[in-house]
Amino acid sequence: MSSSTSTSSKPRRKPSATLIGAFAVGGIVLVLAAVIAAGGGKLFARKERVVMHFSGSIYGLAVGAPVVFRGVRLGNVSSIGLVYDQAKDEFIIPVMADLEPEAIRGMAPRQAGRNDGRRTVLEQMVARGLKAQLSMQSLLTGQLYVDLDLRPNKPAVLRGGDEDDSRLEIPTTTTTIQQLKNQLDGLDLRRLVDDVSAIAESARTVVAGPQLKQAMNDLVAITGNVRRITAALDQKVPPLASTAQQAMTSADHAFTRMAGTADGVKDSAAKVGTAADRFREVVQPNSPLVQSLQRTADELAQAAAALHQQVGEDSPVLAHADKALEDVSRAARAVRELADLLSRHPDALLRGKPADPLAIDKTLKPKSPP
Repeated sequence: MSSSTSTSSKPRRKPSATLIGAFAVGGIVLVLAAVIAAGGGKLFARKERVVMHFSGSIYGLAVGAPVVFRGVRLGNVSSIGLVYDQAKDEFIIPVMADLEPEAIRGMAPRQAGRNDGRRTVLEQMVARGLKAQLSMQSLLTGQLYVDLDLRPNKPAVLRGGDEDDSRLEIPTTTTTIQQLKNQLDGLDLRRLVDDVSAIAESARTVVAGPQLKQAMNDLVAITGNVRRITAALDQKVPPLASTAQQAMTSADHAFTRMAGTADGVKDSAAKVGTAADRFREVVQPNSPLVQSLQRTADELAQAAAALHQQVGEDSPVLAHADKALEDVSRAARAVRELADLLSRHPDALLRGKPADPLAIDKTLKPKSPP
């Protein structure tokens, strides 16, 4: 009993405040380290808030959904709203997201103008055609995410924010599935079903009508006629084929002969061309033959001129010729007289010329008988 009383009467030691503080600081440090590790080391990274306006249904897109650029995660969806535009009478869904532009390396902010400040990386990409569209993460869950990519040729929806709104707006575009869904939503299914029913009824009437039966009977008859014609052609085709083969053989021989004739004509044409070339060379103004003919023509012209001078009316040759003709005429007259004399007086060559030829003629004339 006494021992227990003495034990309880001892004073208790107070906990150290320094030790408690150290444990608290260590726990806080461990919590911060775990948070930083869970955030991938991007807890203190600078983020830029952007807004994207979608006009269709975004069912499946939730806050925290990833925003990726060609498979690289740039941020998450931070909030989703719903706005009614009275001017256009439509609902617009603004989707806000926090992005990390520093994840895109190699594109540093650059100066846009003197009064515009520095353009961010996202602004540069929007200028190059950056657009957002919804894509499906999984077919089983139906969850969506925001897909960013450079799509300069696709039509975009750009609503434009207020002047005091400093958030960057990224244009949006619809996917092929959304476009197909919008087209299906615009179809009048009731009218389409009625049209299909009317077409089916018309087809049923045509099939059950007598016209189709008559057409089938005509088709059977036409088929029989075609079969008979084919059989007749099968019998006539072999003779025609042999005749055609002979005609082709004859044509081949004719073509061969024509080819030989064409070669001969070609050779003749070549020879004619060669002769024409030689004749052209001969009749050239500078050729020796033409020059010789020219010299001969000149000499003939000179000879003709000289002959004309010699045989002119006043030429001495013509005067001498006239005198010579007169002399020849006198000589001929004298010879004629001598011949007449000798014919009358043969002895004149011995006796000489009588003084009176008439007296001689009288003495030599024989007397007539009494």
